[in-house]
Amino acid sequence: MSDTLDEDLYQRTKALLEPGEVDLNGAIVHTEYDGSEDVRMMQTTIDVGDIIAEHSGYDPKDCYVYSGNDDPDFSSNQHQGLTLEDEEFVWECQQLLREGSFDIVIYYEASADHEAILEEIEELGFDVSGVEGE
Repeated sequence: MSDTLDEDLYQRTKALLEPGEVDLNGAIVHTEYDGSEDVRMMQTTIDVGDIIAEHSGYDPKDCYVYSGNDDPDFSSNQHQGLTLEDEEFVWECQQLLREGSFDIVIYYEASADHEAILEEIEELGFDVSGVEGE
């Protein structure tokens, strides 16, 4: 895994993982997609979500992406991976346009295989910074 590429974003992501009801880990996926490549960026989000689902014990075919367009608590670039049957949390992300390109900040239950997730994201061709919760 690459070293942390953006310390500020790392610290902000770490704060999202602070102890709550569920122990979380996360990843910052650095892309070169600019604001005009939102379709490619969304496909990357889905691909990363599928990796997380697999390493969290779910079949990606049994999950879907909820974008929260009808939910005032969601921002426009915030998405969740949920299971089809009972809408169980698999992952959540925010797609952030920073310095001209998108970073995907995604977090998931700490019980998932964090190292395997990071390795497979790198295999997709992206730099990734892992963030571990407490």
